[in-house]
Amino acid sequence: MRIGCLSFVAVLGLCLGSSCLRAEEPPSPGNRAEAIKIIADMRRIVTPDGVERHEKVRIGGIDQWVSIRGNDKRNPVLLVLHGGPGWVSMPMSWYFQRGWEEYFTVVQWDQRGAGSTYADNDPAAVAPTMTPERMVADSEEMVAWLRKEFGQEKIFVLGHSWGSYLGLEVARRHPDWLYAYIGIGQMTNMPESERLGWQFAMTEARKAGNAEAIKELGSIAPYAQGTKPVALKDLMIQRKWLNQYGGMVYRRTGGQAESAAMSLSPEYTDRDVALIGEASGYSVDKLLSHAVTLDLSKVGQLDCPLILFLGRHDYNVSSSLAAAWFEKVRAPSKRLVWFEDSAHEVMNEEPGKTLMSLVEYVRPLAGARGASKAGSP
Repeated sequence: MRIGCLSFVAVLGLCLGSSCLRAEEPPSPGNRAEAIKIIADMRRIVTPDGVERHEKVRIGGIDQWVSIRGNDKRNPVLLVLHGGPGWVSMPMSWYFQRGWEEYFTVVQWDQRGAGSTYADNDPAAVAPTMTPERMVADSEEMVAWLRKEFGQEKIFVLGHSWGSYLGLEVARRHPDWLYAYIGIGQMTNMPESERLGWQFAMTEARKAGNAEAIKELGSIAPYAQGTKPVALKDLMIQRKWLNQYGGMVYRRTGGQAESAAMSLSPEYTDRDVALIGEASGYSVDKLLSHAVTLDLSKVGQLDCPLILFLGRHDYNVSSSLAAAWFEKVRAPSKRLVWFEDSAHEVMNEEPGKTLMSLVEYVRPLAGARGASKAGSP
């Protein structure tokens, strides 16, 4: 007779010498609070020199939330700049990040207008400051604060999607602050990326004989022409069908799984979770139309090492254009790592390879321990 694994563990008596320990029944979460307690307990930092912080930092004149986690605070700091605008990675990080924390002190930051930072501020008061210039300045302030807080002259910055614009700007302006800049879903020539994304979606719709998709995509043609910002309603149509055909998450129809995972974040309150979508819409409304007019392919040189992690099937932000830019840009050292089973959400789609690539290609750039005493930011 075969006994199911959980029921077997539940009844197994483990006898060690004269003492006999009986395994407890595994908890069965009945609500969000119980589920996130399980996750928090599993990923708890217990090492003597570890760091596990979740707190507000005053950046750009407002309180902004960060999560700071790592097994050894002497490890190099890795700041993650999330995408979107407004597509927060902190509440998903419980899934992909735990292995990183053995090699880095990982900082997840909910940017102005996003996630728990949105929930903790008055949206109407923040609205006038929701500009690309302010977002870059916030990123600079965050890097400066981390260098001072952890006594490290240099840190790593990882930018994903929209965050790759912010990260590239920090790398251009302050290369001496960084061991390296890592770009995932790297933005380059965004008008051309938008056009390629539309073409991908239309090609797939025609292959599938999807009359609805063909009609909707045709209604916004010619798409992303010239330098004018794309109308948000047109951009949403393009993204709807691009996501449907796996241009965001390979062989999936969009980011529903990632969105669902956010609800299990130990860092987020129930209110934070409830406001994720509202915050994302707020940031998109303020910033996305501008973001898709950017042409970062004109950046010809970086004075710090450059590493790109690109999903082979990424049409949300064209990986082929990012690879073409990579070939031309000059940097003290550079490396491109292809993720063959990923589109735009590399960290979630191939978490094992992401960890291995960070350990093999990124971590050595900081040296043996990576922490050197910082001067003033």
